[in-house]
Amino acid sequence: MNADIVQTAQTRSQQIAACLELLRDALPIQRRVVHAGDVLYQAGERFTTLHVLNSGMVKIVNLSTDGREQVVGLHFRGDWLGFDGIASGYYGCDAIAMDTGEVWSFRYDALLEACATKPALLQVLHEAMSREIGRDRDSMMSLCTLPADARVADFLRNWAAALAERGLRTDQITLRMTRAEIGNYLGMTLETVSRALSRLARTDVIRFAEKGRREIQIPQVEALERFIQGCVAPAATV
Repeated sequence: MNADIVQTAQTRSQQIAACLELLRDALPIQRRVVHAGDVLYQAGERFTTLHVLNSGMVKIVNLSTDGREQVVGLHFRGDWLGFDGIASGYYGCDAIAMDTGEVWSFRYDALLEACATKPALLQVLHEAMSREIGRDRDSMMSLCTLPADARVADFLRNWAAALAERGLRTDQITLRMTRAEIGNYLGMTLETVSRALSRLARTDVIRFAEKGRREIQIPQVEALERFIQGCVAPAATV
């Protein structure tokens, strides 16, 4: 990664650590160890509690109009969960652990009470909400504007960036999602995802580290960005 990206990642890592420390000091927190497949909360469940990931990964799942599960969000350490329940009083989606991790939970009313006397905590809450809005916007832009290969490359780039922001290695990542789940999340078929990954591998943007193809090596994260730009450049010159 170039120096600017590294500096941004380091800053974000520090922000996550500071946020977790602030929450721990300001609120009564319930800690819970979760494993892959564990449900943190379900759509329709009454909202009383917000959650923050201290470790691990969580996917947000919604039901489409035809009853199929739709992956609508991915969350890493430091991310907040449950904002969708504030307006209606009920969670709108399911939150499901993708691997072993720890979730911090705290009552929303206790958070608001603490925010009244701790401006720094209120700022952290607003930043988390703003980041969620920005992430949803970027995801929609990717779905609406990028061709399939670029969409998969952007997915891997964002995953690597999330790991970098948490002080984790980005040269090799373990996909905690099947090809079908990735396709579900990106709005494409399993076959299209597999073909896109194969094309990325053929151009040496990524490498498969094992036969199961769940471990993906990324020699240079910047190469993913160049690949994405190469996919959209022809359309921009028309």
